[in-house]
Amino acid sequence: MAEPGIPGATQDRPEIFHEEVGAGELTIVEQKLSWFEMLYRETWLRKLLILVVLAAIWEVYGRALNNDLLFPTFSATIAAFFGGLTDGTLPAAAWGSGKVLLMGYGLGIVLASVLTALAIASKIGTDFLETMTSMFNPLPAIALLPLALIWFGLGNGSLIFVLVHSVTWAIALNTHSGFLGVSKTLKMVGRNYGLRGPSFILKILIPAAFPSILTGLKIGWAFAWRTLIAAELVFGVSSGSGGLGWFIFENKNMLDIPKVFAGLLTVIIIGLVVENLVFRTIERLTIQRWGVQH
Repeated sequence: MAEPGIPGATQDRPEIFHEEVGAGELTIVEQKLSWFEMLYRETWLRKLLILVVLAAIWEVYGRALNNDLLFPTFSATIAAFFGGLTDGTLPAAAWGSGKVLLMGYGLGIVLASVLTALAIASKIGTDFLETMTSMFNPLPAIALLPLALIWFGLGNGSLIFVLVHSVTWAIALNTHSGFLGVSKTLKMVGRNYGLRGPSFILKILIPAAFPSILTGLKIGWAFAWRTLIAAELVFGVSSGSGGLGWFIFENKNMLDIPKVFAGLLTVIIIGLVVENLVFRTIERLTIQRWGVQH
């Protein structure tokens, strides 16, 4: 309450004075962002800056070490990388790995979907999924490669088998956890709208659980990618052919370390592309659009 005789002063704290301003005098002040603040808001630019800094550190350390047999410079690795692109060896190796990866990843998603559906449908299915994930999820997929070579022989079947193992349990576990985390209120809303069976799953459960499902897909992809490269190191020695893993192993035997680093760089680039283009696009079109995650 204002003190009589002193406009803007308060009765309790007369030393605090607020000047009275008419409503017509209020204005909105806009401050233009600097070029640095505008650029800093761009996520892709911040990540690109991180990569440039890492490349500079790589180059400086390689030049300081001055031993391409131990640690080639970034420029030498880039030269070997473009050399591999020019002669077609790197694209052929990447395509060979990609085909096997897509087959194993796809089959793993299908198997995980079946196991999750059984777990949602019945308690026996839930117990079965929990038991299987407890048994096989901690088991490294690469440890099954010797058995896979005996069972499926020297072919892509062995690689696909270990990929399915590495993908299935991560996706199934995250998908099942996502379904269990759907709120009862949201389920009741779906029931009140008359949704049953597949329509209830597609319109209620999957959108609400999709953050967990997408996390499982990301984890499964990472497990599959590194398992494939590791398996190809063994599989390539046995069969005389292979993808990026065999490319790395073969050049290591020839002591062409810049090409080894070029193969590793290719693995990293493919991982960055899948994570920042494929999964980011899916996340933008689903999770962010639906507003189920902030």
